[in-house]
Amino acid sequence: MEMTHAQRLILSNQYKLMTMMDPGNAERYQRLQTIVERGYGLQMRELDSEFGMLKEDTCRTIIDIMEMFHALQVSWTNLKDNQDIGELRVTFLGFDAVKENEFLHYVRFLVSTENRYQHFTPGSDNFNAQTPMWDKYIRMQTAWHACPRQYHLSANEITQIINA
Repeated sequence: MEMTHAQRLILSNQYKLMTMMDPGNAERYQRLQTIVERGYGLQMRELDSEFGMLKEDTCRTIIDIMEMFHALQVSWTNLKDNQDIGELRVTFLGFDAVKENEFLHYVRFLVSTENRYQHFTPGSDNFNAQTPMWDKYIRMQTAWHACPRQYHLSANEITQIINA
């Protein structure tokens, strides 16, 4: 991470303030302050992990995935006989906290801060699926987009999507 001297000074002061405001994490903030003040290049890269970045197309894909699950849930509810498809199969589980951390945080932001998809229940794991889901969701999304009526899915179409 490249920063000007002024940016480093500002960030250093922020870490100093955080040390005072959050004594429980003071040691961590003091370490980061030292890294920023002295410009230790190798350790400065750690700061990059503090600031995530999701590209716009990734954000749009995640929203589309959540929209797909909304369509699945609405369609499943409207089925006259949904006994063959378990409710959990059409429930949005989230993303893996270890391998898909940025996606998971974006979902939490959408639900709790942006108040979108309030009908999605975060469960005890707060949308942590505890297994990587991205590839599965992309396959499901492809199958969903192939359906002619994406918000009025038949039982067969729901099955094809969740089994993708």
